[in-house]
Formats: sequence, C-alpha cells, structure tokens
Amino acid sequence: MKTSLQLHLGQQLTMTPQMQQAIRLLQLSSLELQTEIQQTLESNPLLEQIESEEDQEYLPSHALQKECNSDNNELNSSLKEEIIPEDLLLDSSWSDTYDSVLLLTSSEQEILSDLAHQKNNEETLQEYLLGQAYLSFTDKKDFTIAASIIDAINDEGYLCDSLTEIMQDLQKNIVIDPNDVKVVLHRIQNFDPPGIGASNLSECLLLQLKRYPPDTLWLEDAKKLISHHLEALSKRDYAQIMRGMKLSEQDLLATIRLIQTLNPRPGNKIQANRVEYIVPDIYVTKRGNGRWEVELNPDIVPTLRVNNYYANLIKRADSSFTNSYLKNQLQEARWFLKSLHNRNETLLKTACCIIDRQQAFLEYGDKAMQPLVLHDIAKAISMHESTISRVTTNKYIYTPQGIYELKHFFSNHVASQNGKECSATAIRAIIKKLIAVEDPRNPLSDDKIAQNLAKQGIKVARRTIAKYREFLNISTSHERKRLI
Repeated sequence: MKTSLQLHLGQQLTMTPQMQQAIRLLQLSSLELQTEIQQTLESNPLLEQIESEEDQEYLPSHALQKECNSDNNELNSSLKEEIIPEDLLLDSSWSDTYDSVLLLTSSEQEILSDLAHQKNNEETLQEYLLGQAYLSFTDKKDFTIAASIIDAINDEGYLCDSLTEIMQDLQKNIVIDPNDVKVVLHRIQNFDPPGIGASNLSECLLLQLKRYPPDTLWLEDAKKLISHHLEALSKRDYAQIMRGMKLSEQDLLATIRLIQTLNPRPGNKIQANRVEYIVPDIYVTKRGNGRWEVELNPDIVPTLRVNNYYANLIKRADSSFTNSYLKNQLQEARWFLKSLHNRNETLLKTACCIIDRQQAFLEYGDKAMQPLVLHDIAKAISMHESTISRVTTNKYIYTPQGIYELKHFFSNHVASQNGKECSATAIRAIIKKLIAVEDPRNPLSDDKIAQNLAKQGIKVARRTIAKYREFLNISTSHERKRLI
C-alpha cells in the first residue's frame, strides 16, 4: 500500500472543560451536588463557604485542622488513661481485667466476619440469622451446617437450595449425616422471624401458624386451606374452596382473614431499611394574589465565594510554582461558581415554564394534568431537549399536591371525542379512581374501564388500559375479586 498525505477540511464541536463541568453539574441530583461541592471545597483553597451573613474574622484552614487534631489527641489520651489501669496485680491475668473473648477457628472467623461490622453497617437478614445461630449452636459442626443453610436463604426468607445440594457442598470439607442437616434446618425454622427457611409459600405460612396458640379461632381451617387449597385461593376460586372444605361464606371469610395476618415474605421484615430521603430542589407556593411563586430551595446549595485571603497572595508578574498554582485554582473556582449559577438559573427557568403550563395540576391534582413533552419546554426557553432532559432528571419540586420529580409533569396526549387533548397522567388518575370505588365482588374489567372513559369523552383502547393499569401496579379484575 502506497503512503500519501491528504488534507481534509471539516468542522466538529469540541466541548471545553468549562462546558463539560456545566453539563455534569446540571444533571446531578441535590445530594450528588452537595457531595460535589464538598469535594471541590476540600480540593480548592480558593473556594470557601459563607457560614453566615456577617463576615467573620478569617482563620486559615490549617489552624482549624491543627486545633481539631489537638482536641482529638487529648480525647484519645484521656480514653487510654481511663480504659487501661495504671497498676495490675502481680497474679492477675488478661481475663481478669478485660472481657473474655471466644477463640474461634479460621473458618468460623470467616463465617462471622461480617458480624464485627454491625455497629457501622445496617444488619442484613443473613447477619441477623447468624447471630441467632451463634447463640443456639454450641457444637462447631452444627454451626457450620447452620451457616451453610443460612447462606442459601434469599432476601425474602426462603431456602433457595435443596438439602441435598447443601449436604453435598458441606461434604467437601466435613463428614456429616443427612439427618443432621434436617435437624439443624428445623431449629433454624424456629428462629425469628417466623416462617424463615421455608422451601415454598405453603410451608412458610404453616410454619407461622404453628406459633399461634392452639385455641386460636379458625386455626385448623387455615392450616387445611393452606395445605390443600392454596392454589384455588390464589385464583380467587372461593366456590371451589367452600365445596372442598364444606365451609360457609362467613367461615371462609374468617379463615382468610386469619391467613392475611401472616407474612408471605418474612425476610423483608429484617432487611435493612435504606430510606432515601428526597429533598426538593424547588418550592411552589400560592401567594395572596392567587399567583404561583417558584423559588429554589436555599438549603440545597450553600453560598460560595472566592477566598480573598489566598486571592490576595497572587502576584501578577510572579511565575513561581506557588503563584501559578494559585492562579489555576482561582480560575477553576470562578468556572465552578459560574457553572453553579448557570445550573440554578436553568433549573429555575425550566421549573417556571413547567408550572406555568401545569397550574391546573396544582389546583386539582393528576386528573387535571395537561399534555406536555420536552420539546414544548425546550422551545419555550430556547434550549435543546437534551438540556431539558438533564435538568428534569432527579430534580424534585414541592407542590401543594406533594413532592414530584420534574419528569412527572411530562406525558403524552390522547385525543378525546370533543377535540381536546388529555394527558396520559390524567387518564391513569381516572383509572385509579374508578378502581378505588369499584364493587370488590364484581371488579371492573379493562373493557368496562374503557367504556366508562368513553362516556367521559376519552377514547382509549383496552390494551392501553391494561398498560396504564400495570404502570399503576394494579392487578387484573380477576385478582382483585374479594368476598367483601
């Protein structure tokens, strides 16, 4: 192949570092933005946070750190002096002064390694069960078997592997009897929470009923229903259950109410509750003159400014390393402040445009939501749709109807018979309201819901109703059927 030189002319868009930073800040959520600001404050000495409106006397950061370190050293030394006794008796031993520690083998230490971090981490289901096993099984072999069984229990509390598979896995290291595995599993099934370690739903519910007092009303009927008619119960075939168990409708209803007190997923009760708190980025309030006011949440973004102490150290004609470093940090601080300002301005402008078009929602809720797409907002504020998509993702707004993500206000339109457009969000709200007031003995089918919407001038296909119903996590009419 012959080599040659060629010249091509072309244009391409190159994103500057400043533009990349602005786009990245734009798509961050409020919690992610606070983390980003904190990291920037720690890495850039030219940025500082204004703690109060009144300017306080400047104190260099290294002095504060030194003072904190000094306090920490004093605290640590005081703890050491308080915990370790100055004098020990000549014949004293370690256990006389300190709490005794159970010496475990390396395999047992590996099994219980996660338990040592429970003070700092939220307790999982496996850790919770291992803690009970540690107190229940004194024999090392039984504890090893229990650890393997607990490892095979999923987050919902069910045993995923069969006893044969667990036994084969254990026999790679120790010699065990199959009866030992069954005995250990039976003891684990008596652990808290009730119903743990079951292989299926029927066994899980029966394990929980075993803990009820023997004189509990409808207890025997509940056990019989779960053992022989659980599939019919899942299908809402109440007539078959009443024929098979020879129960009246009232007796069956009382039996079902007892079963409803059970937990089909016992493991979820122990799983760590990792609650993610939503902090609204924007507040919408109605003033006395009837107008809606949109404002940014001042608690999300702290007030930042350039640190005058370090900025005054920069010399124009100095080309030393320290002076060049301060110049670069000063420029980055200004870029960051500008990007932060542009983010807030774009967010506020977008929110104002959305609220201006969705004022009916603020008054009446989802049923009054108007059709709206990204292109409408982008055209109104002269921005690209990708920018609107970034600024409305993971950004939340506080309204009289509740806290919503900005994405909630966008929905496609559906043409109605009177020539007006209805949003998909409004249709879903109507469907939810219709199902909420339906007869539980004769719930509305998707066809009937479509007919009710047609009476209101909204023409929607049955498959669209099914899609909206699934979006709302509402089961089918057959599954919603109740005795009462």
